Amino acid sequence: MSDTPIYVTQPFLPPLEEFSTYLEQIWKNKIITNGGPFHQQLESALCEFLGVKHISLFNNGTIALITALQALKIKGEVITTPYSFVATAHSLLWNGIEPVFVDIDQDTLNLDPQKIEAAISPRTTAIMPVHCYGNPCDVDAIQAIADKHGLKVIYDAAHAFGVKCHCGSVLNHGDLSVLSFHATKVFNTFEGGAIVCPDAETKRHIDQLKNFGFVNETTVEVAGINGKMSEINSAFGLVQLKYIQTALNERMKIDEMYRAHLSDIKGIKCLEGSGQIASNYSYFPILVGADYPLSRDELYEKLKENNIFARRYFYPLISEFPMYRSLPSSGGANLPIATKASREILCLPIYPGIAIKDQMGIISLISKLSE
Repeated sequence: MSDTPIYVTQPFLPPLEEFSTYLEQIWKNKIITNGGPFHQQLESALCEFLGVKHISLFNNGTIALITALQALKIKGEVITTPYSFVATAHSLLWNGIEPVFVDIDQDTLNLDPQKIEAAISPRTTAIMPVHCYGNPCDVDAIQAIADKHGLKVIYDAAHAFGVKCHCGSVLNHGDLSVLSFHATKVFNTFEGGAIVCPDAETKRHIDQLKNFGFVNETTVEVAGINGKMSEINSAFGLVQLKYIQTALNERMKIDEMYRAHLSDIKGIKCLEGSGQIASNYSYFPILVGADYPLSRDELYEKLKENNIFARRYFYPLISEFPMYRSLPSSGGANLPIATKASREILCLPIYPGIAIKDQMGIISLISKLSE
């Protein structure tokens, strides 16, 4: 169909000359890390754009997740979703924490609050939900369970940049929310991440943790890690932020085009939102059901044959990987909805700049194969 590959995503890149201006300033400043001026400016700019009070920038989202768990002194068991990227659960293992997988809601594919309470044990210390595809979790129900049982809530909000729920930014929920600014995300800093903090004291502690635990030149209070974002990544983020609303608007149009043409195809289900007031259209997931003539994997291969590289986000489930397979909560009988979703999900290409003819070609192929 296409002479050049069409990937599931493509990083948005601002005008090179604008970024070059920032690089020239970095060369003049001779400050390239350790919380330089662009790092500080990006933290302030993101707080304003996202509607949050405090944010701590990181070199990537995985280190931010690991640090968030350290900051809250989480131990024992943490209830989480098997339907996510592996970094969610890996951050638990790296902290010596046992993940306890709970099934997901069949409509949102987010952690199902109704399944959480039954999974709580005397060793449970926290819940780590994921705002899957940028669709908000049932934050009120999850918080009510956490309050009832004295648990912390850490949101893996890697997909949720700019998403707003019924009471403002979804990032303000839980004890901490963790963002990813990886190249595949709607807002990227090449590599990067952040922790949204509820107050200045929490941010101060997290800032220390990401800088080896240093308080000043000679004092180390905690066993920290090196999670600092560089000035170059921060500068790139400042340029990106100028264009983020344009990028989100383009994503919305692509989303609308897919929905307009795919919603009536038998066996293809377009995943709906979960009541958010503002979306970021970070993914376009479809579920390929039994009524479609091809299985999900057969459709995936047909698209590849036509130079279209969709992705099976998320397949396999985290619980099916070797380091998690033996956990009591990983059994398929415990996770029927997540297992089914992982066998049906397919994320279609969505990114600013995708040609209309390419998108229509994807739609036409899916439609033709349904006949």
